[in-house]
Amino acid sequence: MLTRRALVRLAAAAPVLTVSRNAFAEGEVYPSRVITSVCMFAPGTGADIFVRFFAKKLQELANQTVIVENKVGMAGNIATEYVAKSKPDGYTIFIAPASSILVAGPFLYKKLAYDPIKDFTSVTSLAKLPFVLVVAPDTGANSVADLVARLKAKPDHGFFGSSTTTGLIASELLKQQFGLNSTEVKYKSGLDALNDLIAHNIDFQFTDPVTVKERIADGRLKALMLTSAEPFAALPKIPSARQAGVNNIDMISWWSVHVPAGTPRPVVDKLTGWFNQIARSDDVRKFLANLGSDPLIGDAALVDQMIAKETKEWETYVKIAKIEPQ
Repeated sequence: MLTRRALVRLAAAAPVLTVSRNAFAEGEVYPSRVITSVCMFAPGTGADIFVRFFAKKLQELANQTVIVENKVGMAGNIATEYVAKSKPDGYTIFIAPASSILVAGPFLYKKLAYDPIKDFTSVTSLAKLPFVLVVAPDTGANSVADLVARLKAKPDHGFFGSSTTTGLIASELLKQQFGLNSTEVKYKSGLDALNDLIAHNIDFQFTDPVTVKERIADGRLKALMLTSAEPFAALPKIPSARQAGVNNIDMISWWSVHVPAGTPRPVVDKLTGWFNQIARSDDVRKFLANLGSDPLIGDAALVDQMIAKETKEWETYVKIAKIEPQ
């Protein structure tokens, strides 16, 4: 298995820079200057490694520098708004978990500074992965049933960490099924939440396998279940939600590429071809497998179909979890 240090080396991209955004000139051969890939997660997180890996692969195919710009905060909305308001010239791209930001956002926030449908053009899909329920290894909880019993023995059923919308929804659904009253603790970074989890300041967290797979392997964290109802090929040792006795959770996060609405179609088509070529390569498949992910090769139409389908599902999830828009 690749170590986290090796993944960072593999995915490393050029330093963060400030890039001027000129209008796409008629007759300009794309790309003729630096491309910025906006990341909604903090540097060093598993998701940041993911974005940097694909940005580096794009750089190799496009024969042009691709830098990663981290814009963290508001559960990804700062980065999303930034891309939505960027010039539609193909030089600002968004590699992101659209399932949790573009799909879920309208149901989690009363007012967004962007329209998740009208302000973006889909490019293609990249990968899919479940989230993982993790606890500190020395809590004595070896199953979801153990965790629930420990939480019910605590005043107000303890605390859980939250840094993503998918993790928040999964936590609320878990609470609903078992009648828990655990309190959410918001974190700007998932790594900060994991540090508090290991220090026993919170009791559980749902997070992406990219961030925790190595920590699970070396015993720093214990995984109790996936958010997928069925077992996941890339994570065979972790029980699915159904296997863990949780029947109201079946959530898979998927990553896709987007650009600001109005980006010229030839540019979008070129990006689609490049990213699909990347996703089909053997080294990408190995990279994704080591992060607990599977490739999801598609196109703009597939992404738009998934957004439409899961928008209805997330509306239901939010209602079931009784989450009030912020």
